[in-house]
Amino acid sequence: MAMPTTVSMCTSETHKGKHVFEIIDYSQHKGIGCGEEDFIRSGTFSVGGHDWCIRFYTDGAGKEYTEHIAVFLQLVSRRRKVRASCDLRLVNQVTGSSSSLHMTEARMFNSNDVSRFAPQTREFIKRSELEASVYLREDRLTIECIVTVFKEPRVSQRKTCPEIQVPPSDIFKDLGKLLESGEGADIEFSVMGQNFVAHRLVLAMRSPVFKAELCGPMKEAKAQTVTIREMQPAVFKALLHYIYTDSLPALDGLSRLDRNEMIRCLLVAADRYAMDKLNMMCQIMLYEDLDVKNMVTTLAFADQHHCEFLKDVCIEFISSSRTNNDAVVGFGHFVQNSTIRYFVYIALVAIVGWLCLVHCF
Repeated sequence: MAMPTTVSMCTSETHKGKHVFEIIDYSQHKGIGCGEEDFIRSGTFSVGGHDWCIRFYTDGAGKEYTEHIAVFLQLVSRRRKVRASCDLRLVNQVTGSSSSLHMTEARMFNSNDVSRFAPQTREFIKRSELEASVYLREDRLTIECIVTVFKEPRVSQRKTCPEIQVPPSDIFKDLGKLLESGEGADIEFSVMGQNFVAHRLVLAMRSPVFKAELCGPMKEAKAQTVTIREMQPAVFKALLHYIYTDSLPALDGLSRLDRNEMIRCLLVAADRYAMDKLNMMCQIMLYEDLDVKNMVTTLAFADQHHCEFLKDVCIEFISSSRTNNDAVVGFGHFVQNSTIRYFVYIALVAIVGWLCLVHCF
């Protein structure tokens, strides 16, 4: 069962503004005093719905700070608490660019106490350094202040987002229905008097051999009916079922011997049409059906059709066999000797090769 999930999202809203305070005839403002009220005040400007100004102390903000000029941002709005940050900068009078001298991180400004000022230092820059710098030229000083006001975070509730289970692909189920109905079929196969209809593109997609025959320059590409030789109708029908559904048809109704023969014939058909997955599926099914009675014929079949996996497991089965048949047990112990294993295998195939007369086609 899908677990219900609720989602909320927090977003921040900020307002940013810049104020430029130009001080003309800087030298004429010197000597006004170093008291708390001895400052030059900029015009009031608004950022984020709040009023601000800049205070400039030419002779320092206090007797112990007379060697420094002082610059402050002040929250002017009354009875306000504002979360904000500020960046106080001086402008290069030669290039016009500005450099940050004091940056205050986001904090609360309270208009009722000293926190209404930023920064919380009175040592903005030494007067001697300022008067020898590019910030003061032709008796002009420009202060730049960037204020960022942070509004209350907004939390929004999003709709429930259920976990969605994506169903598995049913493309092969749909293709199986297409094969069963024959709708849109454009090619017909004749197999020992029985006819089967199919779709060229599906066959070409699943088998490079069918692709070459039905979509290439071969004569079958133009033919409406193609005759399949040396193959039983039941085998070709099972082959089509695999091509369209990527699975084998149910073989439960067959006897063990007939089922084994059908799988062998399908393996040969898979090899004929270069269908590697089907080939391996058949090898595995033959391996799962392996026993003392059919191990020799299965080995010969694997050798004849170059089924390396099936060939190896047959030899391993024979070498490790533990049955009540003393001859097989003795043979199993014999072939465990890796030195003579290969020669035993060659002799075995030569002796039982005549048993591999299974008429798959």
